[in-house]
Amino acid sequence: MGIDGFLEARIRVAGPDDAAALALVAQATFLEAYAGLVQAADIIAHCETQNSAAAFRKALAEGARAWLVEAVKTAAPLGFALLTRSALPDPQDGDIELKRIYLLDRCKGQGLAGDLLDTVIAGAAGHRRLVLGTNRDNERALGFYRKSGFEIIGTRNFTVGTETFDDYILAKPLEQT
Repeated sequence: MGIDGFLEARIRVAGPDDAAALALVAQATFLEAYAGLVQAADIIAHCETQNSAAAFRKALAEGARAWLVEAVKTAAPLGFALLTRSALPDPQDGDIELKRIYLLDRCKGQGLAGDLLDTVIAGAAGHRRLVLGTNRDNERALGFYRKSGFEIIGTRNFTVGTETFDDYILAKPLEQT
């Protein structure tokens, strides 16, 4: 633990050898977000297909980029971000998608999300817009994205098993270098 109970953390580029750590955080944060909203079998099935180590290895092999947040003392995974070609509706030339930016609940409120987003933005150099989708009821995330310069540009449906959620699609213009 760091000062006042905060974890000391670092952000580093993640590669195929980090797929299990990415999957662990993805599954834990997905459970934190959807427990009580989605049936257990549907959460498990989603995590086995979308948040597995194999899914992360495949994404990285197809050109995705990832950054891992880890505890300095133990290298335990605490969060990550995944940047991919945009698969959101109505893409524009120059879009790149922030497919996931996840932190364990215990790590929120420490500035790590902002540091991770800054890292992603630096990694998106050469693109015109950073786009993402998030649940329209996730006020904490929406507040963070608004504060970070994102605007709502559309909607989409996100289905987990038998449950469908309404997401906002957000975009942030990126500086051209």
